[in-house]
Amino acid sequence: MKVGQDNDSSRVKWIEAELKKIPNGKRILDAGAGELRFKPFCSHLEYVAQDFGQYDGSGDTGLQTGTWDQTKLDIECDITSIPEPDASFDAIMCIEVFEHIPDPLAALKEFSRLLKPGGKVIITAPFASITHFAPYFFYTGFSRYFYETNLANNGFELEQVTQNGNYFEFIAQELRRINTVSKKYTGSKQGFIGKVGVQLLLWSLDKLSKKGNTSNELLSYGCQVVAKKK
Repeated sequence: MKVGQDNDSSRVKWIEAELKKIPNGKRILDAGAGELRFKPFCSHLEYVAQDFGQYDGSGDTGLQTGTWDQTKLDIECDITSIPEPDASFDAIMCIEVFEHIPDPLAALKEFSRLLKPGGKVIITAPFASITHFAPYFFYTGFSRYFYETNLANNGFELEQVTQNGNYFEFIAQELRRINTVSKKYTGSKQGFIGKVGVQLLLWSLDKLSKKGNTSNELLSYGCQVVAKKK
């Protein structure tokens, strides 16, 4: 059963497809680029990586990466004040970053300044999430209504907003974390009965997910957004 396991893979597949739509030679900003994970999808573009460069993977709160290499960034600065001229990019992508920005609305305003008219912004962020990359974790997630309202307020026309996953997928994802969370926060592994119970629930959630994709209006992994600068 794959239920609850395709959060990342589904998002990456969507991102790759959207980046392929951008014409060759266009200039793209990867805002909050981190370790430049999506640079390989931009070989046909003029790629510029930006990040604030302060996260190092350490920390004992929530989920951490352990290590984090930001030595290959092109621009190291605050995402709300990027030292580039107005209308200097044809596209901007900001992938799983908004929850780590104290003021995401200021970031949207900056994206609007940086994009040429007709330029595209590609955004993904969690609908709901557990603590990760702390202390740089400020919001648990964003609904489609956040984008519908605030993109319009910042000079964008929303072209696409889709949900990655659904209610049943999300619940399955968190069930799969129980053993890891149990070891970290209780010092003990999940018992045999618990493991069997989880497997039975996952079987049920797999069936429900295939029938109930519209449950994404209640809960999903996150929104996937494309908008055009007017």
